[in-house]
Amino acid sequence: MKRFFQSTALIVSLSVIAAVAVQLIWPKIEIELLDQTPKEINYLTGQEGTNKLLLAVKIDDTKEAHPQIGLKQADLVYVEQVEAGLTRLLAIYSSSLPDVIGPIRSARISDIDILAPFGRIAFAYSGSQTKMRPVLSAANLNLLSAERNPPSIFDRDKQRNSPVNMILYPSLLLKQAQERYKMELITLTTSPWRFGDLSKSAQDLDWAKISWPNATYEVRWNRDVKKWGIYFDNEVNLDSTNQQLMIDNAIIQNVKIEPSIYGDKFGGITPLSVTTGSGSGYLLRDGKVVAINWQREAEDTFTRWFDANGDDMNLTPGKTWVFLSGSPVELGYPAK
Repeated sequence: MKRFFQSTALIVSLSVIAAVAVQLIWPKIEIELLDQTPKEINYLTGQEGTNKLLLAVKIDDTKEAHPQIGLKQADLVYVEQVEAGLTRLLAIYSSSLPDVIGPIRSARISDIDILAPFGRIAFAYSGSQTKMRPVLSAANLNLLSAERNPPSIFDRDKQRNSPVNMILYPSLLLKQAQERYKMELITLTTSPWRFGDLSKSAQDLDWAKISWPNATYEVRWNRDVKKWGIYFDNEVNLDSTNQQLMIDNAIIQNVKIEPSIYGDKFGGITPLSVTTGSGSGYLLRDGKVVAINWQREAEDTFTRWFDANGDDMNLTPGKTWVFLSGSPVELGYPAK
């Protein structure tokens, strides 16, 4: 009988110890399980982060417009040719919004096709030529121009001269769009990109130079930060905080650039960058270059990208600029 009670006491003691042990390790188990919860990934960057309301903004890209404001926060930037062989930027924000963006400029006909795959995206711009307004109104865009919004949203930077002094307070604009105009603003629900391993056909690259009749961009691989540093018209491309603009992916998309039926007030013909159909180009990532081909069947579909072997093109997670160019590209390979 004594052995029975001793055995029972031992079992009870072991049970108590086990219970205490479970209580001690349970929080750790719970934390580990919580840590295994999938993280939200931003569709434009492929990095951990939320997919916030989409906003596209038209930004001036003349020398007088530099340094631009709020550009480094853009997840995706398109560089397109405008009148007189100059360039203008179409910046898209999804993961975060800066407090201020600028200088804001007017829309161009190429913007409609570029933005079409994103759905009814909010589009901020200063205005447009009268002839193009019906076309913009018919497009699948939430139009948010300075013409219909107050100076408290589209303001003027007193440190800059017109026409490169218009700035935007994006958070106020999106609030106005929802509360006053009752617009249904959207977030991305799918990614225009594939993120993954680098193509086996990639080659080491130091720099690439992209040209238009009156503008040049250069991207140079920065080995210290493992990103591409951007240069504009042979000078370091700084933002308004005096930091160089750096990106993870540069896509040089060779496109047809042809005259449109539109023009500016000085008589310049507005060019159209044709982003449907097919063509060639280059992907720059991880200090390397990949020759690519692109295909886009319709305006409302995203472009598909392939390497020379016909395999899908993969980006590295991060920020991306797409250079829409109709001129030959200069590539700088490392000396052997």
